[in-house]
Amino acid sequence: MTTEELDVRVGSYRLHARRWGPADAPLVVGLPGQSGNVEHFDVLGRQLRSTLQLVAVDLRGRGRSEITGPGTYGWERHALDVVAVAAELGTERFSIVGQSMGGSVAMKAAELHGDRLASIVLVDIAGRVDPGVGPVIGSTLARLDRTYDSVDAYLDDVRATGLVDRWTAHWDAAFRYDLVEVDGGVRSRTSADAVAEDRAYTATQDPYARWRYLTMPTLLVRATREMRPGSGLVVPTDDRDAFTTALPAAQVVEVDANHLTINAHPDAARAMGRFLRTTLLVERSGGRARS
Repeated sequence: MTTEELDVRVGSYRLHARRWGPADAPLVVGLPGQSGNVEHFDVLGRQLRSTLQLVAVDLRGRGRSEITGPGTYGWERHALDVVAVAAELGTERFSIVGQSMGGSVAMKAAELHGDRLASIVLVDIAGRVDPGVGPVIGSTLARLDRTYDSVDAYLDDVRATGLVDRWTAHWDAAFRYDLVEVDGGVRSRTSADAVAEDRAYTATQDPYARWRYLTMPTLLVRATREMRPGSGLVVPTDDRDAFTTALPAAQVVEVDANHLTINAHPDAARAMGRFLRTTLLVERSGGRARS
């Protein structure tokens, strides 16, 4: 089964998405991290497409979605976009898989419209991150403001960070997708201003207060490898333990990957597939799984 490219009109602007699986199957919405795109969900999409539909969304200001003006970003705006996309697809209840900032958006959706959500998967995001993580992530975003002579020069720069420990066709496609031709070469489609506004919004939020809204079945997929030696983890061990204490019915799966590569790790995809099939197919059959 091939993928399907979608353009979804949300209010006055357009969001781009990609679907794996049949349009009449239970819906899972995939939300990338702050500079990610739909290509990051290809491994999971292939895992789910026989029984579910995964619709990954380029968040506004990213990928092939439209860039909106200042003051139109933040988790709440993205969360409302997700609910609107599901409505445009004709789905009342659905699940969300959110990686990194996408997981923060998922938790905001749980706060605003928890009754619409059958389940949530948080991919390496829970509460606060270790102090060394922020500078590493910040360094990866420097490429958003740069123009590169060629696609190869851009890919060489990404590979040189060492954050993708095994470069595969998956990562080649993901980073190529993010490029657009401009005068003088190529540059990222992702708006640096959109990312900056979302990062500023993050600083205004209590990262632990949002856990109370996770009343639906919830899976945390946690990366156990640092992005760089000594940088720490995005979900530190004490936050993992606090999460399971606060949400004793939530499931936690740990994967030998880092924060960037975990979404494409086959162990993560299998764990997410099992969880999503259980929660969505149980609900479709008439029972409703609860955490």
